[in-house]
Amino acid sequence: MSDINSLIYELIQYSVKTGLVADDDVVYTTNRLLEFFGIDEYTEPASSAPRELHLILDDMLEYAAAHNMLENDTITYRDLFDTAIMGLVTPPPSVVRAKFNEKYSNSPKEATEFYYAFSKATNYIRTDRIAKDEKWVTPTDFGDLDITINLSKPEKDPRDIAAAGKAKKSGYPACLLCMENEGYAGHFSHPARQNHRIIPIHWTASSTIYSTVHMFTTTNTASSLMRSIHR
Repeated sequence: MSDINSLIYELIQYSVKTGLVADDDVVYTTNRLLEFFGIDEYTEPASSAPRELHLILDDMLEYAAAHNMLENDTITYRDLFDTAIMGLVTPPPSVVRAKFNEKYSNSPKEATEFYYAFSKATNYIRTDRIAKDEKWVTPTDFGDLDITINLSKPEKDPRDIAAAGKAKKSGYPACLLCMENEGYAGHFSHPARQNHRIIPIHWTASSTIYSTVHMFTTTNTASSLMRSIHR
């Protein structure tokens, strides 16, 4: 397990490289991470070869487990914890929407690709888990059929299932796709969303105008925009 200073430094370097953290915000964000982990001192370590995000987060989770920072060492608590970490390096909605709108004014495709890449960079889309999915194509009378077996969603830990049954129910946010999910810390029955940023969108189709000012998207934003582009 790596030293926590090294892990924080690694995450900051990753965040700068992927555009999540601006150069002017490096010290500020480093201090937020130090506060999160309860660290009073920090010495910037020597640079090392960059690693994939999930490896950095895995080591941070091991540190958290070893220092009793997790209420329970289960998949649910680990997901809540690493999402909280990523929330500290994810820019606020105003910044993300400004970038999206800037790119959209040039090309809807460019904006869509930006948002998809951003969602992967923040670990909202967990690419290391998606890579475990089984996928293949089989020919049919109606054309090629894409078949996927979803292996990326982890099984529930029995301890989490038991705790969820005892947990106080919350009516906020009202649904998994409601706009109030943006930045929400989550709980047993509701995934954490600190690393999620939503884009209000408008589109037209079949000469009918669909007003979506109050519709906010989650992972289907990219696909919705792509359909709109192809129309």
